Amino acid sequence: MKRKPRSKSGKEQVDWSLNLDVVYPNAAGIDIGNQSHYVAVPPEKDSEPVRQFSCFTEDLRRMAAWLKSCGIKTVAMQSTGVYWLPVYEVLTEEGFQVFLVNARHTKSLPGRKTDVRECQWLLQLHTFGLLNNSFRPPEEICVLRAYWRQRGEHVASASACIQRMQKVLTEMNVQLANVISDITGMTGMAILQAILDGERDRYKLADLADARIQASREEIARSLEGNWRKELLFILQQEVNLYRIYQQQIEECDTALLAHLQTLDDRTEPGSPLPPAKTNKRAGGNAPTGFDLRGELYRISGTDLTQIDGINIMNAQTIIAEVGVDMSRFPSEAHFASFLGLCPNNQITGGKVFRRGTKQVQNRAATALRMAATSLWRSKTYLGAKFRRLRSRLGAPKAITAMAHTLARLVYRMLRYGEHYVDRGMKYYEEKYRQNEIRNMHKRAKDLGLLLTLAPDPSSPTS
Repeated sequence: MKRKPRSKSGKEQVDWSLNLDVVYPNAAGIDIGNQSHYVAVPPEKDSEPVRQFSCFTEDLRRMAAWLKSCGIKTVAMQSTGVYWLPVYEVLTEEGFQVFLVNARHTKSLPGRKTDVRECQWLLQLHTFGLLNNSFRPPEEICVLRAYWRQRGEHVASASACIQRMQKVLTEMNVQLANVISDITGMTGMAILQAILDGERDRYKLADLADARIQASREEIARSLEGNWRKELLFILQQEVNLYRIYQQQIEECDTALLAHLQTLDDRTEPGSPLPPAKTNKRAGGNAPTGFDLRGELYRISGTDLTQIDGINIMNAQTIIAEVGVDMSRFPSEAHFASFLGLCPNNQITGGKVFRRGTKQVQNRAATALRMAATSLWRSKTYLGAKFRRLRSRLGAPKAITAMAHTLARLVYRMLRYGEHYVDRGMKYYEEKYRQNEIRNMHKRAKDLGLLLTLAPDPSSPTS
């Protein structure tokens, strides 16, 4: 056997030294804490390169003054809870370029972890440009996001009150929730208030039902016979009061939300009317009713995201409140989908994939897109047909993620380029899918040396 010739590459001297270029020479690293913050600057900038500052505003301004005296231009810090917000605001007001860093990118600190070593480690990584700045929308979008998130908290609290009201009614064996769909509607609240006022005659209570209730008067009366225990009535009274308070808070949030939306710039073209709303799409039970939210979103974004099948006004508001309307901050739609955590993130080692899935990202916009994708299950549209095809092939969880990825790309195109979405219909998708399958079968037959002939379709008029 011939001996395999030895490769000459093993004799070559390879320079394995890692030369890292200094990207940010005038940098600092801050370890954010609840009571104090540790700040590190390069050793040549100050004789005491690591200092500790309290979390009070006076100390934060003293921190900024010290960083200015050291000639610092950029600062890197982790997004720890909400403790970073005051530091971020003070430093940006003083003119520093602040890098908000994901803590997962800096967790591999060698040795024993301390606050002092943590800020020095952040400084070292940031100096060589090894940390990516996290996305943060403009200030006006942050204000919009704060109003919308607060409103969402009130809606969740009101929903919890409804659940506790239903629980108390069940304990009293008042089965009102079984005969009317919503106990917080006009009929439900009228009956509950009459019960709390002392009315116990079930037929008088049934007479308070609206004429549009499908249940008969006798059915409603049968459901309103309970034990009327004193402690349960007390709990019911408190839950009803809480529910009304949360409804009032939601109305106040809507007022503040409208006032802020009216201060945002108009991005619509002059004379461009609002597209007609789709008749088969619900706005959502918790959508604001005091003003036209869809019209305001169209004005500030220049496009109507609700034209996309599956996205209602609540989803559109959540997306805009979380990422804003300026998509130029994302280089492409693929970057936008990756930011939302809707792209594959396969972990490969040794040429083999040992983990499949998407990035673990907690993003409310991604959650809204997943909810929109789920609603396409019974949609007789192009996107609905695509979702059902993906669901039958991949299963529900992966199909929802894939469909949310598609919706994210559509949202990016509409907000970035002002495009309008046009649904081509379910039949168009089915025919397109059929043509793709025929094309792939022809290709496979050609690779196998076969000739594929299509049989005539018996349903076509020419057959």
